[in-house]
Amino acid sequence: MNFFRHRLLGLPALALLIAAAGCSSRDGSPSAAVPSPDAKVTQLCRNLDKVLPRKVDGLERNDPEPRSALTAGWGSPAIILRCGVARPAQMDDAEADGVEVDRVGWLLQKRDDGSFLFTTTLRQAYVEVSLPKERTGAGVAPLVGLAPAVRKAIPEGIAD
Repeated sequence: MNFFRHRLLGLPALALLIAAAGCSSRDGSPSAAVPSPDAKVTQLCRNLDKVLPRKVDGLERNDPEPRSALTAGWGSPAIILRCGVARPAQMDDAEADGVEVDRVGWLLQKRDDGSFLFTTTLRQAYVEVSLPKERTGAGVAPLVGLAPAVRKAIPEGIAD
C-alpha cells in the first residue's frame, strides 16, 4: 500500500472543503448503502457501532435506512458513517490529500457536487464518513467526535 502524504490544512480551508453526498429516502430520512465486508471486518464494525457517540457535532443520531450496525448517521441532512467499505483507489495516489484528526488518519476526497468523503487510513477496516455540503461550516468537528470511537474499535493496521 502506498502511503499518501498528509497536507496540513487549516480549519478555515477544511470548512470550505468538507462535505459529502447524503442520500435521503422519500420520507426525508437518510439512506445509505450497507457495505458487505468479510466476517472479521463485520465484527470490527459491530464493535464500532457499540461505541459510536449519540451526538456528533451537536447533532443527534439519525441512522440511515436500511438499519444496520455497519451504518450510522447524525442530523439532517445527515452525516453518514459506513464501516467496512472497500479500499478507495485514491489511496494508491501519492498526491492524495489526507488529514489526521485525534490520531486517526483520513483520506480526503472531494466529490463533483462539492461535498467531501473521508475514509480512514492504516486501520484494519475502512470507515467512511460523508459530510453533506451544509455541514462544512464546522470544519473537522464531526471527525473529532468520531475519532475516539474509531481508535477504540478499529485497530491500527492495514485492512485486507
